[in-house]
Amino acid sequence: MLNFTLFRREMKGSLKILAIFAAIMTLYVSVIISMYDPDKMALLDGYTEIMPGIMAAVGMKAGNNTLLGFMSSYLYGFILVVFPMLFSILRANGLVARYADKGALVTLLAAPVKRRTVARTQLAVLGTGVFLLLAYATMVELVCARKFPGQLEVGKLLLLNTGVLCLEACLAGICFLASCLFSDAKYSIGFGAGIPALMFLLQMLANAAEKAEKLKYASAFTLFNPDGLIGGEPSALVGVLALAIGAAALCITAVEVFARRDLHI
Repeated sequence: MLNFTLFRREMKGSLKILAIFAAIMTLYVSVIISMYDPDKMALLDGYTEIMPGIMAAVGMKAGNNTLLGFMSSYLYGFILVVFPMLFSILRANGLVARYADKGALVTLLAAPVKRRTVARTQLAVLGTGVFLLLAYATMVELVCARKFPGQLEVGKLLLLNTGVLCLEACLAGICFLASCLFSDAKYSIGFGAGIPALMFLLQMLANAAEKAEKLKYASAFTLFNPDGLIGGEPSALVGVLALAIGAAALCITAVEVFARRDLHI
């Protein structure tokens, strides 16, 4: 059960940051898709050969000659992963820890509403924001891909974006749990931002250097395999399922932590 009065108020607080990230994603997605040209893929692949480590670090690979393969390589290694993650980091802290840090939790909990309801409502605000960002990115992709009629496999694109959504839900769960754990905003940001950022850094190192390949097992990003999802690999689907389960576990834990902790109000 949610408190819809609180939900509406907090969603209004999300609008500005959602608009900023949506504008940035619109720019990047539209520019990158416009760069797709099967006849000039060799030129782009040349950059990968010149700077293999840097390109691999952000998931960019050579040889993706289809439109969806091109999008997978140039959008899903960094842009469509990092911006929703940044939204979760910024917004999760404001939904719980910032209230505690400013001593304003008494205002948040003043209404005769159970703590679990408040926590679930704040979590719903965070999840809705992440979903809206990715839904908007999907819409932009579909609109921009109309420039290349018949070349985009829409079903696989939706599967790919479902995978991103599960990854971002897991990252949002980490951020929200940190916000519920700590009353001091600096610790909430430190752990809520630090853990996802560290995992992303480990994934980049694993992609860039063979000697660091084992680092990928310490990162949730490894479970999201864009090329595997496009190819229908069972292991990629299992990875998405694991992310979804992890996200659910983190969110349930966060709600329980908020409901049971001594908030000193």
